[in-house]
Amino acid sequence: MLVRWIGRASWAAAALASVAFVDSWAAAPIARPADPVRLSPAERDSLTRAIEKERAATEEWLREKPTSYLATVQRTDFGDRKTLTVGRAPRNDVRIADDTVEPHHLRITVVGDSFHLVAVDTSARFVVDGAARREATLAPGSVLVGRFTMRLSHQRFPAIIVFDPRSPRFKEYRGLKYFPVDLSYRYVLGLTPNPKPDTVVILSTRGNQRRALRLGWFDFRVKSTPCRLEVSRLLEPGVGEGDLAVFFRDATSGKETYSIGRYLNIERLTDGRCVLDFNSAYNPACAFSVHYNCPIPPRANVLKVAIRAGEMDSHYATQ
Repeated sequence: MLVRWIGRASWAAAALASVAFVDSWAAAPIARPADPVRLSPAERDSLTRAIEKERAATEEWLREKPTSYLATVQRTDFGDRKTLTVGRAPRNDVRIADDTVEPHHLRITVVGDSFHLVAVDTSARFVVDGAARREATLAPGSVLVGRFTMRLSHQRFPAIIVFDPRSPRFKEYRGLKYFPVDLSYRYVLGLTPNPKPDTVVILSTRGNQRRALRLGWFDFRVKSTPCRLEVSRLLEPGVGEGDLAVFFRDATSGKETYSIGRYLNIERLTDGRCVLDFNSAYNPACAFSVHYNCPIPPRANVLKVAIRAGEMDSHYATQ
């Protein structure tokens, strides 16, 4: 099992060596591979503008927003503990040495899929949805403590991630790199359903074994090569019933793109088909910060073809 942050190349090798999956090509019937969607010139222009607008918004968020990956300053895992303390005093589990945080500010307890927060010092408060609170039971999400944002991360391996709007890492900002928009990597296709959706284990970059439901497969063609990707839904608090995800690697991984792999969120259409658009492929949070716990693409989702669409590797990750 992977137990600590290691170099990007090592992660890629570990991911392939340590996960054994049922061969998905043999586990279900293979549909006729879908070809890229046919678009009119007006549709192509509209989609290209939308993709470029989204990329600009992502860069703005990374550059300056308080929840940017570059704003993370510490992570504390609950591990075997049910409760963590937060405050300025030295003996807190999550110590934030700042005058906007009380010496003994919060006590946070994992309760099933939620978190129970209690302010400890008399003047301590936390902010949820703009309202100051002293006690609350919350789903995974974020709260404000002084100038800091605290992410209550569950994923069946609970943790607290602290974001500082004055993080020194903002000085490292150098933009994001993308392949030019190429709509020959956009597909509208059906999901080949898994006849008996099964639970699989997906390893993560912090060594955790995360559970996911294998829902089916996408069959499509890149140039003349038939390809298949496994579609899953993480079985974790905060993940909706309709949330479909694809974690994949391809021939660009570790070269032009991030070595661990890239992700795709899948859009469902009203007619039951799905949009698989590699122009929207993005790097996981661990490509920017060691404070995250990211799924590693399963062996079944390692493509031999090069997917030169979506986000490239901007090399923010530390070794």
